[in-house]
Amino acid sequence: MGSDAAPGRLVLAGTPLGRVSDASPGLVAALANADVIAAEDTRRLRRLAADLGVEVRAQVVAYYEAVEQTRIPGLLARMESGATVVLVTDAGMPSVSDPGYRLVAAAASAGLAVTSVPGPSAAITALALSGLPSDRFCFEGFVPRRAGERARTLAALAAERRTMIFFESVHRLSETLAAMVTAFGADRPAALCRELTKTYEEVRRGTLGEIAAGAGDVRGEVTLVVGGCADDDVPAPGPLELAAQVSELVDSGLSRRDAVDRVAARLGLARRVVYAAATAPH
Repeated sequence: MGSDAAPGRLVLAGTPLGRVSDASPGLVAALANADVIAAEDTRRLRRLAADLGVEVRAQVVAYYEAVEQTRIPGLLARMESGATVVLVTDAGMPSVSDPGYRLVAAAASAGLAVTSVPGPSAAITALALSGLPSDRFCFEGFVPRRAGERARTLAALAAERRTMIFFESVHRLSETLAAMVTAFGADRPAALCRELTKTYEEVRRGTLGEIAAGAGDVRGEVTLVVGGCADDDVPAPGPLELAAQVSELVDSGLSRRDAVDRVAARLGLARRVVYAAATAPH
């Protein structure tokens, strides 16, 4: 399908979350016609292709988080020589908490065409099923694994008014839900969505406190949807939130002095209060 005469392209191909029957004709065609398939898990790719009745003639390259940076030059070279490179991850759309965005950025920077074969997304599917407001939302991906960093991240989101979507490993689910109860309050509405589109699909709706209390028996792939903070329930920023806001500005390039000044001015707080929060051990 590729040629040496014209630049190739990158195709981001969405794969089923669970049911193979959810695969689109576009995905079937992309896999059948690719010159190179970059796959997060090559064994899963071959099983999917077999289930779809697709004979894979393309070169198959492993493309997972630990190797994605080293794979980019070779994939760009193939595209520049005229190849069509199809990127697939284990389930859902590439680049959404999965490998992909670095390759997209590199291809776009090189002036190569980037397109997609739309497919399912666990984040959007969970949002639609949650019953929570979907007119404005934000995707937060996986929260940090370390307890202190996780607490600071969630504290910084306590006043977020949009519906929030999170991914989480079932092995850390109880800890994350407990941290959310602390940061957002036990009465915050939420939904726990697991095994979406699969045989044991389940959506648990309720408050964070209720969902956290029953998290011990959860199995499978999990997406959490958490309601935003109500307009009349915006909490006063606590030390953890203040520290998180200062840290975010420092990470963006400001000095700590300037970051403290900006947060204090933005929130109408005394500088000493913000400074104390930013320098306290957490």
